[in-house]
Amino acid sequence: MKKILAAFTALLIVAFSVFCANAASSDDIEALSGTTLYVYNWGEYISDGADGTLDVNKAFEEKYGIDVVYDTFDNNEAMYSKIKSGGVSYDIVIPSEYMIQRMIVEGMLEKLDYSNIPNFDKYIPEKYRNPSYDPKNEYSVPYTVGMVGLIYNSAIVDGTPDSWSALWDKQYKGQILMFNNPRDAFGIAQNLLGMDYNTESVMSWKLAAELLKEQKQVAPVYVNDEIFLKMESGEAALGAYYAGDFLTMKDNNPDLEFVYPKEGTNYFVDAICVLKGSKNKLAAELYINFLLEPDVALANAEYICYASPHSGVYTNPDYSFYGNEILYPEDGKFKTQSYLNLSPDTLELMSSLWDDVKNYNVDEGGSNYDFFFADGSLGGADASAALTPEGSRYLVYIIIFAVICFSYVAFRYIRKKIREKA
Repeated sequence: MKKILAAFTALLIVAFSVFCANAASSDDIEALSGTTLYVYNWGEYISDGADGTLDVNKAFEEKYGIDVVYDTFDNNEAMYSKIKSGGVSYDIVIPSEYMIQRMIVEGMLEKLDYSNIPNFDKYIPEKYRNPSYDPKNEYSVPYTVGMVGLIYNSAIVDGTPDSWSALWDKQYKGQILMFNNPRDAFGIAQNLLGMDYNTESVMSWKLAAELLKEQKQVAPVYVNDEIFLKMESGEAALGAYYAGDFLTMKDNNPDLEFVYPKEGTNYFVDAICVLKGSKNKLAAELYINFLLEPDVALANAEYICYASPHSGVYTNPDYSFYGNEILYPEDGKFKTQSYLNLSPDTLELMSSLWDDVKNYNVDEGGSNYDFFFADGSLGGADASAALTPEGSRYLVYIIIFAVICFSYVAFRYIRKKIREKA
């Protein structure tokens, strides 16, 4: 028994020594007082003290004596371009899952020291760990989760729309809002066409681009955070945006309603990362751990209205969105996909096609409405039924062309084999 106790004591000593060697000491933390932490986050994405809420950055500054410089971005692509240009230097950034995967591949993120982030083990459950974009959980800590849906003004829109095709409805011309970033805009078109968001097929991306060009017939307004003002003021009839933001908008305009379209939607995770070359990495890890404090995580969840991956939030019956069916729908109730990082060639193609879409002139390009729509509907599993006779002819032409190409390749291959035998 004494040998067992001695061995157990030795094991505890070794474990404690390892912990002390890895975790930041109080002296290390105190030495950070007077330093500066640079944070880059989405707009409207942290509790900032408005209307008596917790000012998270101020509370962090008061606790550690570390100054926080806080900047915001509108979308992942804008954030990536700014950081990639090298003209700015941040410590913390909060991208979406596909952008995190891209930044890992390109060596733009630091590995995290989780001994400085003990709240991760306490409050982030297994379902949010080791995600596909960061399979070993080396670079990111989940901040929010959610899905994209269709927001509509019930005082303007007839009935309850249930399809993304509502964003192509001609009766709401000039009153439709569309994402002003390529990944989300293409995602909606891909949903309608029954495509995989992460396809590497050039033809698929081009077809989705043609559908987005067709939307120009209804004069969509491309927005990011501008959607708040336009939907809340009643200026717009329909728009695509994040579920959490809808709840904020509805507080200011009770006529607004929300649906997850039948074709499916994007499921996303935004996570906290430390940028490569951070000049204040320990402070950054303290900041991540601070965001995981139960009272801080709850304040953020209440303020920004997005679903939280923090167990101390979503299991708290005092949380105002506890059990909310929009933020926390039943698993599997809606068809969802997540964005993944695309190959460099596909990223370049998407960027080029997005430029084509944004610069497309309806008067010059005409309309392919009849190709995509019949009886005002389109998409998903019923796409073949939605094709008009003209669209069917185009489809036949495409199939014939594909068969000719395949036959030619097969002919060349067979002829080559015959020559080799000869």
